[in-house]
Amino acid sequence: MIAAGGLGAGALGCGVALLATSGWLISRASMQPPVLELAVAVTAVRAFGLGRGVLRYAERLVGHDATFRVLASLRSRVYAQLERLGPAGLPAFRRGDLLARFVSDVDQIQDRYLRVRLPIATAAVVGALSALGAGLLLPVAGVALAAALFVAGVVAPWLTLRVVANAERITVADRAALTTATVELLQGAPELIAHGAAQLRLLTIDAVDRRLARAAARSAVSALLGAALPAMFAGGAVLAALAAGAAAVDAGRLDPVLLAVVVLLPLAAFEAVAVLPTAAQSLVRVRESAARLDEVFVGEPPVLPGTGTPASAFPLVLAGVGARWPGAGSSALTGVDLRLGPGSRVAVVGASGAGKSTLAAVLVRFLDPSAGTFTLDDVPVQDLDPDAVRRLIGWCAQDAHLFDASIRDNLRLARPDADEDELWAALAAARLDGWVRSLPTRLDTPVGERGAQVSGGQRQRLALARVVLAGFPVVVLDEPTANLDPATADALTHDLLTATEGRATVLITHRLAGCERVDEVLVLDAGRVVQRGTHEALLSVDGPYRNWWDRERRTDAWLSTAGAAGVPE
Repeated sequence: MIAAGGLGAGALGCGVALLATSGWLISRASMQPPVLELAVAVTAVRAFGLGRGVLRYAERLVGHDATFRVLASLRSRVYAQLERLGPAGLPAFRRGDLLARFVSDVDQIQDRYLRVRLPIATAAVVGALSALGAGLLLPVAGVALAAALFVAGVVAPWLTLRVVANAERITVADRAALTTATVELLQGAPELIAHGAAQLRLLTIDAVDRRLARAAARSAVSALLGAALPAMFAGGAVLAALAAGAAAVDAGRLDPVLLAVVVLLPLAAFEAVAVLPTAAQSLVRVRESAARLDEVFVGEPPVLPGTGTPASAFPLVLAGVGARWPGAGSSALTGVDLRLGPGSRVAVVGASGAGKSTLAAVLVRFLDPSAGTFTLDDVPVQDLDPDAVRRLIGWCAQDAHLFDASIRDNLRLARPDADEDELWAALAAARLDGWVRSLPTRLDTPVGERGAQVSGGQRQRLALARVVLAGFPVVVLDEPTANLDPATADALTHDLLTATEGRATVLITHRLAGCERVDEVLVLDAGRVVQRGTHEALLSVDGPYRNWWDRERRTDAWLSTAGAAGVPE
């Protein structure tokens, strides 16, 4: 950036020198001196003309290169912070707002360097040297030029800043609001249309867009004022230089040939300060965007950033674990005990809100315990690198994300170096290879945005194939059959348990099918374990588990009978 500032000052300096030298050359040539007296000036004019263009190009090249490297670093730091916050700490931000911060606000920061700092630095250097040069020729003209440059370069941007500050703040906020509303409208379009709420969302977007248009109009008026003031002061400086120069020539204090230099110098010098009102506008946007990014950076990660690497995932032990989501007033888990060894299988069941997903978040270190201890190989997880923990404990979520890419690319998220045979083996473990082989383009078949071109069961099986491909020693299956019909859910559960045979598995489910294949069942209610034991042991005693099992069997029987009779489910 220092190099870019030097090149920019050099380019503006060449412009000032070009105009001043040209004025002297024309004035001196009108006296028809010997040609050799003009040779140096002619060469200087050519050099300054070429130098201005070359230095300006170099300044743009160096300045943009430095700025883009700064932006790349900043965007990486923003993403890294979002990764540390996610997913437990991200609900504080709406999805569209996060997109605006990650894209628009980071992009806006480039103006801090290209449209704020560089113009101010070059204007200060070139303005001071121009005033000094005019002062050496004619002190009165130098003082007048310095005063005019100060007013145009300091007072005018300050006035612009005062006028546009509110409009620019509104622009930054409404731009983020527009992005948020648009993303939510697009992602929720089917539900909004089905419930007749799409028009209301469109009206909201239209209102935000009108506010943005009004703010842009106010900013344009301010930009007009900012452009007019330097031009007005430049004209005043020229007139002052002309009056002082003419008086000095008349009094014999100034060579008549230099009068053109004194008069033309302000015109070139004001090129340096003409962009400063625009820089003031950019400064407001930069401050607002920087403040929005600071809100991301000051967020407290929900897990401690340990640095250790566990030698093994076993034994995995939770002892009296309690957990609380950021900003929540009460704990979602209380006093949970769990122990896993190689090949252990545990099912965690309970109603919605019982704390099942909170337990999954604790196991994969999306959330640290607020009470009790969680250890891997007798090492507290708070002392371990979260990513190192997640290389041992895999998570198959109920809303597993599929990217808008091919089946092959979605599978290789788990292991980028996996070969074709390993991909097919993972699909076979998930009972999906037959379907994929039936597709015209097989592994190169696109799945659509968020997996829109595959069914819910296929999406979950692709997520399972990713888990299998990654080879995690511990697998957390978090409500993998959510939103599936009972028959499909039970078949998928069976395949999930078969595919994870030999690995420590935590099956978190709202259905009890498959619980007979695990070593232990934990029944959660309000964040506490209210029953635990084998499937057979829990069915042998009166309690929530047996009541739930009986109710589920009756419901499945009724659905089967209703389906056979043609009653819509």
